[in-house]
Amino acid sequence: MSWISDLISPKARKWEEFYRNRFAHDKVVRSTHGVNCTGGCSWNVHVKNGIVVWETQAVDYPELESGLPPYEPRGCQRGISFSWYLYSPLRVKYPLIRGKLLDLFREEKARTRDALQAWKNIQEDPDKRTAYQQVRGKGGFRRVKWDEALEMIGASSIYTVQKYGPDRLVGFSPIPAMSMISYAAGSRFLQLMGGVNLSFYDWYCDLPNAFPEVWGEQTDVAESADWYNAKFIACVGSNLGMTRTPDVHFFSESRHNGTKTVVFSPDFNMVAKYSDQWIAINAGQDGAFWMAVTHVLLQEFHSDRQVPFFMDYVREYTDSPFLVEMKEEEGRFIPGRLLRASAVEKYRDAENGEWKFLNIDEETGDLVCPGGSSGYRWGSADGKWNLRQKDGETGTDFRPLLTLLGRSDEVVLAGITDFAFNRHASRGVPVKNIRTASGDTVKVTTVYDLLMAQYGVRRGLPGDYPESYDDEQAVFTPAWQEVFTGIGRNTLLQFAREWGRTAEVTGGKCMIIIGAGINHWYHQNLIYRAGINALLMCGCVGRNGGGINHYVGQEKLAPADSWGAIMSARDWNPAARLQQAPIWHYMHSDQYRYDGKQCDYNAVSENELTSQHTADLIVKAVRNGWMPFYPQVDRNPIDLIAEAEMEGASTDQQIRDRIVQKLKSGELRYAVSDVDAETNFPRVWFIWRGNAIMSSAKGHEYFLKHYLGTHHNSIAEEMAGGHLREVNWMENAPTGKMDLIVDLNFRMDTSALYSDIVLPSASWYEKADLNSTDMHSFIHPLSAAIPPVWESRTDWAIFRSIAEVTSKMASKHLPNPVRDVVFTPLAHDSAAEVSQPSIKDWSRGECDAVPGKSMHGITVVERDYTRIYDKFCSLGPNIKTGVIGAHGNSYSAGDFYDRLAADPDHIFTIGGIAYPSIGQEEEVINAILRLSSLTNGELSYRAYKNAEKKTGLSLTDLAEGSRDVRLTYADLQAQPRRYNNSPIWSGIMTNGRAYAAFTYNVERLVPWRTLTGRQHFYLDHEGYLKFGEHLPTYKPSPRPEVYGELRKTTVEKGALILNYLTPHGKWHIHSTYGDNLRMLTLGRGMVPVWLSEEDAARLGIRDNDWVEIFNDNGVYSARACVSARIPSGLCFVYHSPERTYSKPISQVRGRRSGGHNSLTRVHLKPNMLVGGYGQFTYHFNYWGPVGVNRDTFVVIRKMDKVVF
Repeated sequence: MSWISDLISPKARKWEEFYRNRFAHDKVVRSTHGVNCTGGCSWNVHVKNGIVVWETQAVDYPELESGLPPYEPRGCQRGISFSWYLYSPLRVKYPLIRGKLLDLFREEKARTRDALQAWKNIQEDPDKRTAYQQVRGKGGFRRVKWDEALEMIGASSIYTVQKYGPDRLVGFSPIPAMSMISYAAGSRFLQLMGGVNLSFYDWYCDLPNAFPEVWGEQTDVAESADWYNAKFIACVGSNLGMTRTPDVHFFSESRHNGTKTVVFSPDFNMVAKYSDQWIAINAGQDGAFWMAVTHVLLQEFHSDRQVPFFMDYVREYTDSPFLVEMKEEEGRFIPGRLLRASAVEKYRDAENGEWKFLNIDEETGDLVCPGGSSGYRWGSADGKWNLRQKDGETGTDFRPLLTLLGRSDEVVLAGITDFAFNRHASRGVPVKNIRTASGDTVKVTTVYDLLMAQYGVRRGLPGDYPESYDDEQAVFTPAWQEVFTGIGRNTLLQFAREWGRTAEVTGGKCMIIIGAGINHWYHQNLIYRAGINALLMCGCVGRNGGGINHYVGQEKLAPADSWGAIMSARDWNPAARLQQAPIWHYMHSDQYRYDGKQCDYNAVSENELTSQHTADLIVKAVRNGWMPFYPQVDRNPIDLIAEAEMEGASTDQQIRDRIVQKLKSGELRYAVSDVDAETNFPRVWFIWRGNAIMSSAKGHEYFLKHYLGTHHNSIAEEMAGGHLREVNWMENAPTGKMDLIVDLNFRMDTSALYSDIVLPSASWYEKADLNSTDMHSFIHPLSAAIPPVWESRTDWAIFRSIAEVTSKMASKHLPNPVRDVVFTPLAHDSAAEVSQPSIKDWSRGECDAVPGKSMHGITVVERDYTRIYDKFCSLGPNIKTGVIGAHGNSYSAGDFYDRLAADPDHIFTIGGIAYPSIGQEEEVINAILRLSSLTNGELSYRAYKNAEKKTGLSLTDLAEGSRDVRLTYADLQAQPRRYNNSPIWSGIMTNGRAYAAFTYNVERLVPWRTLTGRQHFYLDHEGYLKFGEHLPTYKPSPRPEVYGELRKTTVEKGALILNYLTPHGKWHIHSTYGDNLRMLTLGRGMVPVWLSEEDAARLGIRDNDWVEIFNDNGVYSARACVSARIPSGLCFVYHSPERTYSKPISQVRGRRSGGHNSLTRVHLKPNMLVGGYGQFTYHFNYWGPVGVNRDTFVVIRKMDKVVF
């Protein structure tokens, strides 16, 4: 037994020293991952000799209220693989410039001895410009010094400002909540320059448009701990086990606690394994299912039984009792606008009477004018914007009448449309005849009565109502939905009845968890509204354990109030250029040129709006102030003001008048109406914290062609030319619009591959930053466990350096202050919500052109380009003299600003005046924390105090328990900290209560930020009436033959057409970061194409064979993953592959194949362009069309030759 002595011999155990040394770390630093996974997990980063050796999950989360499971440990195997990137071969270690461009720049600079003149010479020589554009994406980077890279960026920026205008400088960075300071770095620089921030939430198609439609809210959802409070969870299009890995335990724990869990998914996904029931619904058809569910709920729980809890809820918290005018058309009555207070004699002189809406008092039968509507929110009188059942004009109490059934003057036949089969029905609706102030008589009914007719609940009324649940011809019955969903009527009936009974006995603890699996369809807003209505009809919104919880990206930036001021440079400037990205890319990347008329694939009735091309409707939206678009006009906006001054304009108002006059005369043209004119190109594009040219690039191949001017795989045919009326059509589409693309990155991804300059940025373990998420109510720090490796720098430091170089260059080339003019859209949470009661076009003489009312706002901004660096590093005086706020709430923080300015160690002096310094990351962080109502209890109190004044409600008690809270960066590094109650968010978290959206509104009677102040079933905007989406409905998915992506693609023998979906993948860190060794090892070395066994057998494809999928837009080649869990007719490519590895030459296109977005092209839903009306008003990442992509179809075939 000599081996025993070997084990105890010291020499024999020397091999263990490696492991002892590895775990004998020097320090542990708390940080997290700035990735859009929504986890927001606290990680302990272990460092040895200045090297990150591993990371572990933190286990010190504070507990919430008693009975809720703990949040910890948070984290997943993907997150723990991140440290691989720090020292990986993919790491961008040094500044890089594309060799061809570098040679041109050095040659011109040597000749001119001036960097700006060198850049000018390159840009104004078409051959030189084309030469470096055509090699984008083909390698050839060269390492350079930081000074040279910064000099080129500064020169291009100042040149662009001088020649074209600052609104040709553009930046894209996604999801600021994942690393707030890093996002704010580029954004602040751009806004100080007068540049443009592109939105992301809508472009990713993560924005659920139904939230603005119903609640006037971008997105507000429950934290994951609240799942445990639910008693029935329907998980729809959200694969929690894969995309919410740190939180899925709450789903499992709630089920063990007695919660019924049902998963809706076409494939047997990871979360289906956790559930009580898997409903294998046909892809994208969830809307039909939920419409039929609500039909059952209304029949059995509202009509047959009239459950008091349900009836009282819809009466008090929704627009159900509001009156709708019925207009006769061709023998049927069609619902129109809500009845306005100004329309009747009793209220004809009410302030903002066009924006106040009427109910009937159940007891007296009199018309009443409830408080809480937009007219009260933006009126002069305080104390009336609330949900009390009190007449806002007379002060009398009332009880809203929900239905006119049994109390009507007559019954009329209302027109009902089944868009799926293009059928029309007439159903009886009870109405009242109301005499108007003008002496006319108008027929009105309640929203509730309209809903009963729309869903097909007879209630003893005449007309084309279904005879039973088995009526397959009647729209929205359980039998009707079977052909779309593939789900039997008995399954639906069981679900609906269990849903209703659960909500009844638990007080509304039914919940929908929903995500990108639904939101990426063309008619996503209708699908969401269908589910939301099932919740509203059962009183489930604004309840812990209830509501619809939309989880996609890491959207919730908790301290949005103070952060927003710094991010947008509003501490210095009065206006910012914040662009709705989907319409910007649709137009500038020329994807509009390949789009036919939207009415060919969008189920609509024909009228003057629906018959227009989407591009023309975008022009109308920009002109009317509904949407922003930059560049603004076909002139440099700085020159525009100089021209106005030369013509005699001296004041800001005179300048505005001159600009309006030129727009009316046609002397000045909107850039959006001539996007392919050279003067209207975007010129310099900054990308940071994101993969804008691949994972974010809907229409990737069109980006390559029209933005970059390089190789691409599109064969699409241009279709728009004959349809356009507002947009100038150029026969030859321009290519290579962008002069310079700058990417800040810590890895060589696809965006870096195609950029002109790549700057090495610090990773998440190398910088100070802030992180928050929708999934929990804590704020996390990012910390510098190690200094940035190689020559990398933090994003804040990089943009600070760009600002410094740009300011120095301006001292020579742009030394004097100039004035810029900024066009801004009609904004949500402003008086612009009551600006346009109907659609009128000033350019056609239908109304006067009035900035901020019938058209966009026009703001004059002074810019001193020699002071960009100074302003970047200092917190401006607008914080002291103005208010801070978000989501319609505000407060003053001048005293806290003064305290920051009084710290001698953290001041920045400009012209002898000391300002709070934000030159360093930790200074920015502490400024945000000190000035936010989420992290400063006194400011929370002030925000509630201001809310009390407008609402007339008692609210400040919500801040009393945390009034002394003053969180700092050091506090967050010590332990995760939960933020305060604040009116900028709609949940109440007192005493450890789990955050649930809209509990503030329901429990405290604070209105939603909507037209009526209530949750909306009915959307009476004229645009919605014309597009047929004023009532909840179902519209079929666009068919591939009209969607326009297979016009030139041939389907040969051995090929098959499939619906193409791009969910989030298992072997990625959320949607990206799948290119590390661990993920690639687990994921077949690439992102495969998943398809069903049936489809694979038809094509002779075996698992791991090489296949390619293609359409007119582009091509993607990969190995096949043949799986029993994928239904026939679908194929999956998980989001997001890169073009940097495993990309063979395509057999059908002859070039190296692309990525998942090579197969997509932007299709926009035009009714989402409307604005100037209640909740239909613009805010950055809040409102506008989204970049849908799930209605795409591709051809799949087996590859017989694979060449790299």
